[in-house]
Amino acid sequence: MNLDELSAGAQAELAMLHTARQLEAFRIKYLGARGLLKEAGDHLRAIAPEQKREYGRKLNETKRAIQAGFEAAREAVAARSPELSTVIDITEPGRIRTEQYSPGTLHPVNQTIDDLTDLFARMGFSIADGPELEDEFHNFEALNVPPHHPARDPLENFYLERPAGAAPYMLRSQTSSVQIRIMENRRPPIRIVAPGRVYRPDTVDATHSWMFHQLEGLVVDRDITMIDLKTCIVQFARGFFGTDVKTRFRPSFFPFTEPSAEFDVLFHYPDGSARWMELGGCGMVDPNVLAMVKIDPEIYTGFAFGLGVERVAMRRHGVDDIRAFYENDVRFLRQF
Repeated sequence: MNLDELSAGAQAELAMLHTARQLEAFRIKYLGARGLLKEAGDHLRAIAPEQKREYGRKLNETKRAIQAGFEAAREAVAARSPELSTVIDITEPGRIRTEQYSPGTLHPVNQTIDDLTDLFARMGFSIADGPELEDEFHNFEALNVPPHHPARDPLENFYLERPAGAAPYMLRSQTSSVQIRIMENRRPPIRIVAPGRVYRPDTVDATHSWMFHQLEGLVVDRDITMIDLKTCIVQFARGFFGTDVKTRFRPSFFPFTEPSAEFDVLFHYPDGSARWMELGGCGMVDPNVLAMVKIDPEIYTGFAFGLGVERVAMRRHGVDDIRAFYENDVRFLRQF
């Protein structure tokens, strides 16, 4: 490589630099990691040994001349455009002004979801998720909810407007739909929890919202019984609320589990009173549900449970109105 020609070309271009964009293009061309000076340095390995000393000396002189010319051109451009001298280098570490620094935190509902999934992960559960926009098969049919069941009423769900004759779509009303999607694509053993948002057109008050969060659990394997379900729920309650917590199960009905139950936790209040609070529903997976996803109910059994995340968060933090979580009042959120 002819260093005289390289130097002459660089000096000619330096004389024509008038903008920051031209400066950056010159820097990349000559001084960049793949620039002409780097190429000239690599050429040193290819020349005869007796010429290397002289070539290396001249290369260093050329580098210094081009670098000096570039710095002078940059100062001249900055002088003509003062705003360029105050450009912030975004690659430099920031300087924190402690009196104005206010780090954010996860929303209390997200904190609760993280804590719940961490707890269940220690119990051997993996985490799954699914779409919030669902079809009726995954939200109802595969969960053993018949066509005329009240839960499928349009007044009880958020259905999307669709062209005439098109299959109905809806915002999912329960995270149980994730169970169906998991069982469609996996064979037992299955052990998952699925946290996520669900939507129901409830009247908003202190304990209800049209959007809230559930955490669904599912276990499918050989020889799963109600004893396994109860043990799992009790272990969860003790791990999350304390080893001395009391739980109870009450018979109930859900289309997708049989037998079914609701589980409660006894909470003690500062005034000395105690009250049972429902945390969710549970039960043994109905054989019809297993058959819908082509899992043989003669071989496999399973259990499922669902928790209301906001309900858990309210009890954990002493919040008595679910609306406080979503009013975006920083005075409230800063407490967590």
